[in-house]
Amino acid sequence: MTTRTIAGIVALLLLQGCSTAPRFEQNFGASVRANVAAQTIDPRGAANANPAAGIDGPAARAAHERYQQSFIQPGSAASAPLLNTLGSVK
Repeated sequence: MTTRTIAGIVALLLLQGCSTAPRFEQNFGASVRANVAAQTIDPRGAANANPAAGIDGPAARAAHERYQQSFIQPGSAASAPLLNTLGSVK
């Protein structure tokens, strides 16, 4: 093979990467859009100007602080194992 033939083959292989794939690109992202739409309870929910009914501000803040403190000061651990993996009881 000559250098010219090899260069031509390499050029054709490189140009192959520039081709389009309209069959694959036609529905690109359709499954993601369908899953997002399936998980949306109310598509018009962002336009709702009424606030959500729920807990008042001070109670929500106190609940959040208790939740955060539960990670800093965890509760007492059980003294005996709940599951013995060796099969014998001590």
